[in-house]
Amino acid sequence: MKIDTLIQARWIIPVEPDGLVLERHALAVKDGRIVGIVPSTEAAGLYQPEETVDLPTHALIPGLINAHTHAAMTLFRGLADDLPLMAWLNEHIWPAERHWVSEEFVADGTRLALAEMLRGGTTCFNDMYFFPDATARVSAAAGLRAMVGLIVIDFPSAWADGPDAYLARGLEVHDQYRSHPLIHTAFAPHAPYSVSAGPLERIRVLADELDIPVHIHVHETREEVEESLKQWGKLPIERLAEMGLLNPALMAVHMTQLTDKEIRLFADSGGHVIHCPESNLKLANGFCPVARLARAGAGLALGTDGAASNNDLDMFGEMRTASLLAKGLERDAEAVPAATALRMATLNGAIAMGIAEETGSLVEGKSADLTAVDLGGIESAPVYNAVSHLVYATGRHQVSDVWVAGRRLLRERRLTTLDEAEVLARADEWRRRIAAGR
Repeated sequence: MKIDTLIQARWIIPVEPDGLVLERHALAVKDGRIVGIVPSTEAAGLYQPEETVDLPTHALIPGLINAHTHAAMTLFRGLADDLPLMAWLNEHIWPAERHWVSEEFVADGTRLALAEMLRGGTTCFNDMYFFPDATARVSAAAGLRAMVGLIVIDFPSAWADGPDAYLARGLEVHDQYRSHPLIHTAFAPHAPYSVSAGPLERIRVLADELDIPVHIHVHETREEVEESLKQWGKLPIERLAEMGLLNPALMAVHMTQLTDKEIRLFADSGGHVIHCPESNLKLANGFCPVARLARAGAGLALGTDGAASNNDLDMFGEMRTASLLAKGLERDAEAVPAATALRMATLNGAIAMGIAEETGSLVEGKSADLTAVDLGGIESAPVYNAVSHLVYATGRHQVSDVWVAGRRLLRERRLTTLDEAEVLARADEWRRRIAAGR
């Protein structure tokens, strides 16, 4: 068979089934899709590739999926650190957004985020921010897979002046990208405390009609839960359940404040928790009970949150933190094994976003969204278990190559669709402007 690319790797880790490691295998790509995974010794007799890529010390894995981001907020990285969430939001981030956010800001911030994510092995991200049309445009041009959030919030912004306008503009973005091969959409109401009941109920109707997910911050802090009980007499997820939003299309971000009853309610709904362990730790919001959610059967994926509250978009760091934190909280070394953490950062993200038929694992017929990680250095030697190494002994600097839909977006650590010097120059220009307050 004539193919476009044959990638021969020391290890191929398809993620489906859990923990499977294929040693000295080759992956064949044709027209952007995986057409076979075979032992390297058999590949020459089966395929005639236009290009062969040899990765003798690498693990080839599905591209990582960052299931919760605010990509453009890379330009606020380090702007307001070491603060609790509501002080961080009310006194620093929301005022900065009112002053600085524009289409230009979002485009430049997103390019910086894309460059960082690609160099860290991320091929797909689920975003929530203003000007989703700019995020979509920049992502499509760079070749990344993205789910852009059709954001809704009660207060006005440079993007829209109220819930009706947010929804109208969001629907325009959805219509523009509804058939795009790389760009997907989701409704993205900010949180139950920042979006009124009326817009939330309309989102539920529209999400059902358009068959797209809903992406929302929920049960992020104790204060959020207490205020909901005070104002409504109900927990935030109880309110969402009454509106019909607690369902398999829901991506609930953070979820640090949960009792066993609430875990059961959420798991029974079929919804997905997007766990952001490092952001939760940095903002001191609490601990998502990942192991208990998993035992209850809830969907679990991983995200970084925005670089203003993390302060990076490093999915290798999130995998390690998620696994170690769960072990410590549960006092159980088996709470989140390495294979589970890797699945949370790949296939589970695709399932939560409703795109698992397209990406998230290395399976024949799926898109060739691939990340190559070099395990041949001093820091990774020796390798007994490649899956464990990816979670416990690997950093994003070991990512060498990345493909999305068979297109090589990172080649031996060099970006191929983004101008690194220009990305850095624009970021520094924004730093100067924001620091000077003009």
